[in-house]
Amino acid sequence: MLTLGGTIAMTPGTESGAVVPKLAAADLLRAIPELAEVNVDLTTHDFRRLPSPDIGFGVMAELATVIEREIAAGADGIVVTQGTDTIEETSYFLDRTIGGDTPIVMTGAMRHPTQASPDGPANLLSAIRVAADPNARGLGCVVVMSDEIHAARYVRKSHSTSTNAFTSPNAAPIGHIVENEFVLLSRPRPCPPLPRGTRTTSIGMVHAALGDDGSWLRPFAEHTDGLVIAGFGGGHVPSRLVPLLHELADAKPVVLASRTGSGPVLRRTYGYPGSEQDLLSRGLINAGFLDPFKARVLLHVLVAAGAGREEITRAFQDSGEIQVS
Repeated sequence: MLTLGGTIAMTPGTESGAVVPKLAAADLLRAIPELAEVNVDLTTHDFRRLPSPDIGFGVMAELATVIEREIAAGADGIVVTQGTDTIEETSYFLDRTIGGDTPIVMTGAMRHPTQASPDGPANLLSAIRVAADPNARGLGCVVVMSDEIHAARYVRKSHSTSTNAFTSPNAAPIGHIVENEFVLLSRPRPCPPLPRGTRTTSIGMVHAALGDDGSWLRPFAEHTDGLVIAGFGGGHVPSRLVPLLHELADAKPVVLASRTGSGPVLRRTYGYPGSEQDLLSRGLINAGFLDPFKARVLLHVLVAAGAGREEITRAFQDSGEIQVS
């Protein structure tokens, strides 16, 4: 069990009573008397105490290295606790960069420990149950919240405060905790792990918006090594942006995703200037079912490892759930 901080580990730490990450793994486990009923030999590592917005790719690369070391030393499962704000991205990073069958289970909390009915202890207990279950082997990284198990590639934080904040819009939970047991409903298609490169990398993300003239896009893009464009609907932008996006796609990888939150980027339905067919013909890369945030994580991993355009395109084809014939 590795802890990174987040709401699950927060207690009041300011004069106003606002909470900050202060609790260690031992503190979190003391809140779970039912843990004695789970047959696990649990070791802990207080890795960081951060609010989740402060977690970056450097922290995640270090965490992945520690996880691989623990697995090599014989760990049968890994549990990671962190803040929920970025867990949909961090889980996908681990899912795509750590191979093998050992379960990696991430969890957190929507209510901090000093609130009424905090959800952290139940979430952590469920995460430990999943990590210890042989049925979780080969699932990659999963997120466990509110007795639901979500695959990292699908999970989204869909509400800012609800304890039922986590959903899998393009699929469904792949499992549940029922009567203290892990019930597996489906297995995601496996994706091979990608190398974690060491290149300093900056990947930008831009959302299409009504009436956007793109005047700010060029100076922004100049400071990036790649871009994710979150387009309207099935992958569309205002026609006035097309020449600049074409130019940028000639210079660096530009990935086209959908800002809608679910559904794929299309390939051949619309043909007007700024449509998905037009943009893909100009060199933009189709994100498929990957949402913009996960597309940015994948593009970061690929660029940091020095992947070329063909390798990046192929990785998105393999990862976006739509197989190109």
